[in-house]
Amino acid sequence: MDYKINNSSGLIVMFSIITVFAWSTGLAQSNVVNKYGLFIVNDVKLLQTEIAADSNKKMVDVKMVIPTLSLDLKYTTIHNFMHQSLYPYLQTTYVRLPVINALKKIVAELNAQKLTLKIFDAYRPYSITEKMWEAVKDSRYAADPATGSGHNRGVAVDLTLINLNTKKELAMGTGFDNFSDTAHADFTELPDSILRNRRLLVIVMEKYGFKSLRTEWWHYSLPDASNYEILNVSFENLKALNKKKKY
Repeated sequence: MDYKINNSSGLIVMFSIITVFAWSTGLAQSNVVNKYGLFIVNDVKLLQTEIAADSNKKMVDVKMVIPTLSLDLKYTTIHNFMHQSLYPYLQTTYVRLPVINALKKIVAELNAQKLTLKIFDAYRPYSITEKMWEAVKDSRYAADPATGSGHNRGVAVDLTLINLNTKKELAMGTGFDNFSDTAHADFTELPDSILRNRRLLVIVMEKYGFKSLRTEWWHYSLPDASNYEILNVSFENLKALNKKKKY
């Protein structure tokens, strides 16, 4: 009798150890250290845990919060430098909570001028950054996966200004994903009207905490990107997280 009880106790202890090991292994696999030594959040459950600890890490549905903002998500189409669809079909995109709060203020200010924002890209899964890098391998125009991108962290947006009534883009000198000096934020050999449009975008974005990227007039990000984990969570999972949420 004593032997059976001890054996059963041993089995219970062993089962408990296996259960804990399986849980911790699953968690470790969710927060993967890749070949560059970066922790990549692949599991939406781990993202939820991080959000519970810090609400600023919420990944928010842009159109749900700012319906007057326009979207032209280039990577859902073939109209991008990769000439292929990199994302599934999307009707919205996602950013961290501090980003959406800043964008709300920007859009409100622009609406008073009969303008609004058009977003080309925001959150970008890390796996897409890896794919882009293989095609470009130039850190002026594509994020090096060895460091990750503000897009991967949910704190960067690619955007432009449009007329609120006509929905036409203001002239900026180049289109999106233009890999030339003309697209640089500090390029000045352009008509005054275009320079004014670029300056207007810089002023309103910087007023609410964003920083521009020198080589891309359309790219802005919050400066504290390192406070946010690199994500490789699917758009489908982000959509599920945002159902019935209010921000």
